Amino acid sequence: MHRSLYLRSTSPQRSRDERDSAETAAAALAEAPARARGAIFTQPAVAGLLLDLTGYTTDRPLHRMRLLEPGFGAGDFLLPVIDRLLAAWRASGDRTDHPVASLAGCLRAVELHAASFVQTRQAVLARLRQQGLTAEAATILAECWLIEGDFLQVALPQDFDIVLGNPPYLRQERIPPALLAEYRRRYPTIAGRADLYIPFLERGLRLLSEGGQLGFLCPDRWMKNSYGALLRQFVATQFHLKTYVDLVGTAAFQSPVTAYPAITVIARPPTGGAAAAARLTRVARPPDLTRASLTRLAATLTAVALPPGSSPVQEIGGVAAGRAPWILEASDQIALLRRLEADFPALEAAGCSVGIGVATGADRAFIGPYAALDVEPDRKLPLVMRQDLAAGMVQWRGLGVINPFGPAGELVRLDDYPRLRRYLDARRDAIAGRHIARQAPDRWYRTIDRIDPALQVRPKLLIPDIQCEAAIVYEPGGLYPHHNLYVVTSDSWDLQLLGAVLRAGIARLFVAAYATRLRGGALRFQAQYLRRIRLPPWSAVPETSRRALITAVAQHDRAAVSQAVAELYGLSAGEREVLEQVAPDSLPHSQRGPAAPLDGQAPSVLACLAQSER
Repeated sequence: MHRSLYLRSTSPQRSRDERDSAETAAAALAEAPARARGAIFTQPAVAGLLLDLTGYTTDRPLHRMRLLEPGFGAGDFLLPVIDRLLAAWRASGDRTDHPVASLAGCLRAVELHAASFVQTRQAVLARLRQQGLTAEAATILAECWLIEGDFLQVALPQDFDIVLGNPPYLRQERIPPALLAEYRRRYPTIAGRADLYIPFLERGLRLLSEGGQLGFLCPDRWMKNSYGALLRQFVATQFHLKTYVDLVGTAAFQSPVTAYPAITVIARPPTGGAAAAARLTRVARPPDLTRASLTRLAATLTAVALPPGSSPVQEIGGVAAGRAPWILEASDQIALLRRLEADFPALEAAGCSVGIGVATGADRAFIGPYAALDVEPDRKLPLVMRQDLAAGMVQWRGLGVINPFGPAGELVRLDDYPRLRRYLDARRDAIAGRHIARQAPDRWYRTIDRIDPALQVRPKLLIPDIQCEAAIVYEPGGLYPHHNLYVVTSDSWDLQLLGAVLRAGIARLFVAAYATRLRGGALRFQAQYLRRIRLPPWSAVPETSRRALITAVAQHDRAAVSQAVAELYGLSAGEREVLEQVAPDSLPHSQRGPAAPLDGQAPSVLACLAQSER
């Protein structure tokens, strides 16, 4: 049994104090409860499926292979691994060897949590005794196999045939800063707000032997989110995404969680293997978690060739390509998306801008009924929030937000605004206690995001972040957006026309392909995905297509809008059918009148029509 074998960095920037701080933080995490260290336990059926998909089956010479589990927890994977290992060894012709001689090098399993290590070690000893091994042999094997320590820091051999398990799900803000800094020094794929499973994936892949396979049960958000870009590039250049099983909505864990998991099998191809672009990925959607169903699924996913006819498994080529998000769909929708990407510029290259509303860090202090905000008139703005959007329209509830910024983006001097000073001082504890305020005490009253009053008066499209469809609401100008809304503006496209185009399936087509899907089928309509939407510049739209779109939107004619969008993108009959399947409603109620009774409205659709007539 190995304890706390930490690697020592040779980086000259890493001092002894930094090393000590990282090890102290890891030791504290080793005593933390399950939630604090990101431990989520796996259902036995799912653990068995992952073993099958990585080829750890009793018909193979497992006693001649090396398997690593990065965090064995309560033994959800470890105990079935031991059962399979002993069964394969007994079925081989090598049983004349002493079990220690045959099996000591076959397995390494790491666990940071001290109590879990002790408890699972006892379970391993009991399992080995049940399998007929002597107490001495069982103890020696447990000593060889089990390592107590931090997987991201312990010393390990670099030649495992299989790396598998369920890594911890822990956001960066819950990792001690000294430990996070050490992880960042060691693992270059940690980017942005990457979760802890990102370096677990990186190290697991680096520990694979040629021809080896990594199988993890972990969230799939890294495959599409920006923080996974460096890991995607790492996989694309050296590995092969072999299998992906979507488990969203299934009871993959022993307790309810908010994670969105998938089984991912990644292989290190042998030297001289197929080029990355030629490798196929087998993809399965959420299965029934019965033993019979998972046995059939494993057989299909690991077959030499997919069976003919209808199959729950698809094969997709070229999924991993550089840093780009991975699209794990083989459908007519993806074919249409790829065609539009080839023929049209991205949304911002077509003359639009994508942004997000203001985050204050203390909404109860900065936001309130507009009329009741007792500050100078130019220090508050009417605020639109997600709750103000209903039936495709803006129905303003009368809230406002404090604006501490001047027209040039500078913080105003409170001496110049006595009412603002009184208002902020009365709420100083809540405002000054924010992280951003503690970082810059002299700027304690700023909002997290700078407020640009010019955005208030601009016509804009408002898009809620989390939604099942594609609610895109026109706001003619007068309201400032809250941070739960993304914002599209344009100096060339009329926003009512653009909203109709995006609602006609275009927005959902792209977001559904690139965004992570949440429980219940909801999608994240975030800026990084909205920017992938393709759109022709308004200047490139022929006059006949302009008139058709303007007329269709002005008349609230859904079929005519669909036809106009088809002409706009040059869709074939088949492509138009695909797009219409994505768009349940391209003309919400917001197209039937002004979105909010405020000044600064953009020209109406009818005005655009009249201008086109001239």
